[in-house]
Amino acid sequence: MLSVIRNLFGTQKQAHPFAFSRPLVLLQSDDWGRVGVRDRDGFELLRKSGLRLGEHPYDLYTLETAEDVHAVADLLRKHCDSAGRSPCLVMNFCTANLDFRSMRAQGFHQLHFLPLGDGLPGHWSRPGLLDAYRQGKDECLFLPSLHGTSHCSAQALLNAIAGGGERTQMLHRLWEAETPYIYWRMPWVGFEYWNPHKPHAGFLALEQQCQLVKQASENFRKLFGERPRSACAPGYRCNRDTFQAWAQSGIHVMASGTGDGLRFPHFEAAGLLRVYRTIDFEPTQRSLEIDKYLEIAAACFARGIPLTVSIHSINFHSTLKDFRSPTLAALDQLLSALEKRYPELLYIHNEDLYSIISTGAFRSRGTEVKVTVTRVRSAEAGAN
Repeated sequence: MLSVIRNLFGTQKQAHPFAFSRPLVLLQSDDWGRVGVRDRDGFELLRKSGLRLGEHPYDLYTLETAEDVHAVADLLRKHCDSAGRSPCLVMNFCTANLDFRSMRAQGFHQLHFLPLGDGLPGHWSRPGLLDAYRQGKDECLFLPSLHGTSHCSAQALLNAIAGGGERTQMLHRLWEAETPYIYWRMPWVGFEYWNPHKPHAGFLALEQQCQLVKQASENFRKLFGERPRSACAPGYRCNRDTFQAWAQSGIHVMASGTGDGLRFPHFEAAGLLRVYRTIDFEPTQRSLEIDKYLEIAAACFARGIPLTVSIHSINFHSTLKDFRSPTLAALDQLLSALEKRYPELLYIHNEDLYSIISTGAFRSRGTEVKVTVTRVRSAEAGAN
């Protein structure tokens, strides 16, 4: 196992990396507020249209319910760190969904988006969901953050609409059932700031990204009463123009995915604090190995790297299949094990980490909690 851990450490040089004196744990989660297959009726509509569903977990991706969100909050309340604070889940939101009703009226020849703060599109119904988000935020159990306006590339969808053929037919079939797309079946939809195919392949220009981030931030403000201060790009597809667009909108912390080794947080050129995820905790996608995660945690804490757990929203869904119950049980097991092994453990979120680096402390339950921050030499940051 030690050799596995060693192989996780990346070799890429990092700018101004930071290490920390206390075991720090962050929980980060993507895709909140993003609609998928509407409900059981929507599922049956798609099946009747000839689409075989059930081959992949994301065929069952829907949207969280208020009960799902409350269940997550209940679990987080059960746990506390050495400062007496519960874990806080960083929830990265898509702030708008396709407006199926408006698009249907125009024959699905154009795209229209409905801000999440204005409700859900078409026949979608999730009573109490927006209030559940806000309640968790008010209790400091959730930290809403920015994922984007939508998850996919609007340019890719427009290309498909204009191109005709199988892609257009697939979109129309899905949109009639009020499902925007099923990514694993159609990766050509890309991600918000990145279009995978010609014409206009690659990242959007800076001006376009700035417009998208500005609109997403305004949608976020409408939903939560304030603008976001941290972000994670859909599909982790972002570049320096994305960093600049985020910085101009007041974002100062960004999250990156796993797969690049265990890396220290550091600042990017645009002044953004970059945090790297270290564990993919995805019960819908793979068997969980709690002992392996604890080995990775030990490796992180030994070097002063925060343990940043990635867990996507699908793992908490229950409408088409109960992904929620086994996920909560496994997460409960992991958090309990971490609390037992590390008496000085601190549960923090993105804003706390930024505060620790900026001031050497963060606020927890009205009390200042100090954490020593050390600047890591480049050779140490890239060492195996």
